[in-house]
Amino acid sequence: MRRREFITLLGGAAVAWPLAARAQQPAMPVIGFVGTGAAAPNELYVASLTNGLKSTGYIVGQNVSIEYRWAEGHYEQLFEMAAELVARNVAAIVAYGGNAPAQAAKSASHTTPIVFISGGDPVRGGLVAHLNRPEGNVTGVTMTFSAVVAKRLELLHKLVPNAATIGVLVNPNYPEADSQRREVQESASAMGQQIHLMNAGTAAEIDAAFATLTQRAVSALFVANDPFFNSRRDQFVMLAARHGIPAIYHTREFAAAGGLMSYGSSIGEAFYQAGIYTGKILKGARLDDLPVMQATKFELVINLKSAKALGLDIPPTLLALADEVIE
Repeated sequence: MRRREFITLLGGAAVAWPLAARAQQPAMPVIGFVGTGAAAPNELYVASLTNGLKSTGYIVGQNVSIEYRWAEGHYEQLFEMAAELVARNVAAIVAYGGNAPAQAAKSASHTTPIVFISGGDPVRGGLVAHLNRPEGNVTGVTMTFSAVVAKRLELLHKLVPNAATIGVLVNPNYPEADSQRREVQESASAMGQQIHLMNAGTAAEIDAAFATLTQRAVSALFVANDPFFNSRRDQFVMLAARHGIPAIYHTREFAAAGGLMSYGSSIGEAFYQAGIYTGKILKGARLDDLPVMQATKFELVINLKSAKALGLDIPPTLLALADEVIE
């Protein structure tokens, strides 16, 4: 072989080698995400999810990517969104917003790993058979919001002990709405507290619900947990202030945004733990070795600035119970 031909051949091999090496590198895994709310109000939660992934060695944009699907309160779209992600052959699906998104993902695939973030009961919702050792392709984090309905109602009653009627707002589109109504009715009956149940599944219906509260001279408001309500927290805070209605919510973010009071577990922490679980699954962990995580810490947050604007004096006994007081 002549020298010029050898150099040409060697040069071509040098160019071809990195191309071949890149072709042999494994494709970046894609995580699917399906949520019942909207993207913008959940940015902080998503940041917690990516931080959880990062703690396991996965950095979005470098060695993993996420495809998001947000239903924006349209629960009927969840199955189609989950099916799209399954067809995309994602490595795992993170499902947030009650049991419905995970149920949709489970219906779309019995093999794709699913990590749910839910305030509902995953056993009663048919997601897993047991919390300690889930079977099939589903595990996740439960925040058990529904389990603390009685406590939230009790705290609101302590704040407005003379309230003749407390309004209760539920999203009828939320799959667990019936159980929410039942639980709050049972809790109110045990306390001897009269309540007025209302439904709201759209922004316009939330506006109308507050108008009804004013017309009926309802003394306070209990807002049921719902991912769509989470995405409308600024609207809730604004309307409660405008109509002068003391309200209790289920997550700290409402109180931080100017709401009067919240009691519940941390959604951000749940997203972080879901990120860790998803990272472990990408590394090959078996789902039946990842028990459903349950929230163990519940926080009472009181916004004193909002209380002052409403002309309320927070009882010292209630302040003493608060995990955080926003001044």
